[in-house]
Amino acid sequence: MSTRTCNYLGLWIARAETTSLSFRSRTGTFPIDLTKTRLQVQGQLIDSRYKEIKYRGMLHALLKICKEEGLRALYSGISPALLRQASYGTIKIGTYQSLKRLFVSCPQDETLLVNVLCGILAGVVSSSIANPTDVLKIRMQAQSGLCQGSMIGNFINIYQQEGTRGLWRGVSLTAQRAAIVVGVELPVYDITKKHIILSGLMGDTVYTHFLSSFTCGLAGALASNPVDVVRTRMMNQKVLSGTHVIYKGTLDGLLQTWKTEGFLALYKGFWPNWLRLGPWNIIFFITYEQLRKIPV
Repeated sequence: MSTRTCNYLGLWIARAETTSLSFRSRTGTFPIDLTKTRLQVQGQLIDSRYKEIKYRGMLHALLKICKEEGLRALYSGISPALLRQASYGTIKIGTYQSLKRLFVSCPQDETLLVNVLCGILAGVVSSSIANPTDVLKIRMQAQSGLCQGSMIGNFINIYQQEGTRGLWRGVSLTAQRAAIVVGVELPVYDITKKHIILSGLMGDTVYTHFLSSFTCGLAGALASNPVDVVRTRMMNQKVLSGTHVIYKGTLDGLLQTWKTEGFLALYKGFWPNWLRLGPWNIIFFITYEQLRKIPV
């Protein structure tokens, strides 16, 4: 069987492996994700509800939430997060493979450009469909654990007060973030791996794959964090009839955040964001590369 076909099968197996791992890692790293949301929504000078800066960083947020709200509060929003993981991952891989077959009929004819383009489109489509679960997760994470409701209760509340548009609030930013992450990580991984091998420092080994995936995770977090901050804030804002809309879109959100809080505010929650993206990329790419070497 050809190398291209092995790559194709390897990607499928790697996805299956990482999907099962993602549920376990999602549960284990969820408190980190919660601190990211809390850090990103705090300090908004144009939103009186979140004007106060309560947390100095990720570790301080973890300790303070646990102390003031209890250990259970660190898992506020875990239900919609797991629901998103299931729906987003399934839709994404199905869309990705279907789109590739539209461009090329055989795996042997695939190119990096086609894979990146299909990856971006698949990320945009799947994240847009799963957007309501993101809105639910962020709203539940931003709430104090003392006033937390159930996933169904929050869903009904958003739908009754804000309608269908409330469930798809920030969908454009979700799509943009997905496109940025995929569009940056795949090329950076391939370029880094290529230069390490060509430099002669290391061959096509697991150490090369580790460094390449580590680098692409860092690049993805750096590129996507500003959009992620605005996305979190837009999803968390309640737009009721007659109320003022604080953030009207991506550019407006970026400019308002930069103007009122400074440029570094666009990188609030960067460390927890990277700690979520980094391990996932390392697991996925190392698994994928090892499976490519298995004769099929």
